[in-house]
Amino acid sequence: MKAVLVLLVSTAWTFTGAQYYYQGLMDYLENRLLAIEDRMQFWHEQSHRYYSEMQDFKKVTAKVMGELRNEHSMLFKDLEGTAARVDRTEREMDYVEAQTSPRACAKKADKVVEQGPGGLEESRGEAEEEDWEELHSRVSDCVEIISGIRSVKILKRVGSPKGMWTRDPRSSKVYVFNGTKGDSVHQFDSVRDLSRSPGLAHSRRISLPDEWSGPGSAVYNGYLYYIKQEAGVEVQVVKYDLLSGSVTDTAMFPVDSQAAVYNLNPETVADLAADDEGLWLLYAPGDSEPNINLAKMDPATLDIEQIWDTRCPRENAEAAFVVCGAVYVVYNTRLASRSRVQCVFDVNDMVISEEAPLLYFPRRYGAHTSLKYNPEEKQLYGWDDGYQIIYRLTMKRKLLV
Repeated sequence: MKAVLVLLVSTAWTFTGAQYYYQGLMDYLENRLLAIEDRMQFWHEQSHRYYSEMQDFKKVTAKVMGELRNEHSMLFKDLEGTAARVDRTEREMDYVEAQTSPRACAKKADKVVEQGPGGLEESRGEAEEEDWEELHSRVSDCVEIISGIRSVKILKRVGSPKGMWTRDPRSSKVYVFNGTKGDSVHQFDSVRDLSRSPGLAHSRRISLPDEWSGPGSAVYNGYLYYIKQEAGVEVQVVKYDLLSGSVTDTAMFPVDSQAAVYNLNPETVADLAADDEGLWLLYAPGDSEPNINLAKMDPATLDIEQIWDTRCPRENAEAAFVVCGAVYVVYNTRLASRSRVQCVFDVNDMVISEEAPLLYFPRRYGAHTSLKYNPEEKQLYGWDDGYQIIYRLTMKRKLLV
């Protein structure tokens, strides 16, 4: 009996201890759950506060964005109005210039144009030669360098995106080379006639015996000089008499037919240029040559008098022109941007590229296919995406170095 009593007491004690253990465990778990609930409540309050702040910020942002949108709309309308007024002003200025601009040459060379073919024959007499000798003596010692672009005149848009146009200093006649090759040239009596003409169909068409290649031709002293390129044949320079309508001379030139003088205009195998000092040829001897070379040519015989390495790179070059024996190379980017003169080479060593003014052309349409300098007018004839543009230049004296 005593043993049974001891067993019962021991069992009761064990049960009581287990009950206390489980009660403590339950209390611990309940406390942990209450702590978790408190933290969840805190997170909920914080989330609600953040959400309210986000809503307030969204309302403020929407209000500010609405105000900015209204201001942007007003500024855009103002800019549209300004652009329209600028465009109208440019058109009015172009119209006034076209109506009141003086003739290209004020000397006897202008009068020759009005005389017709008979008078043009006589223009090659002693009187005109004296005038031209006077002009040549006045500019033979040319010591000028370009200091800036005074004004820009967009004449019109006619022909292909690529081409060339120019004017002979001895005449007011204008010559248009449409495209990058062809066997004909379009002639107009003056810049004004070209501006008033509805198209190239209303010009005098000059048929050439050969096909010219690239927008690198030049008109100088009554003669047309153009590049002739045939498969498997070296590049040739052809001299064509505009009066008699016949080829008077040709010259082979050691130029690789695959080498473009300007990297951005691969159609220009060689580029002829005329200035106060005569006839020049810009070219690249080979495709591996990094720089543009310059050759001084005798306009009468097409003989090469001297050759220079201009040290102006072909990479990113789009065009070039020669003024007073100095080569100005115009550069751009493959994605057409703003053209700029970035390299100048003077054959007389009177100016170096680092001291020459950095010229930027006004942003227009794309990139120049050609730029031709007229020494009598001191202006450039540019072809930009089919637009015929005239750049009037300001000059200053070269500084001896």
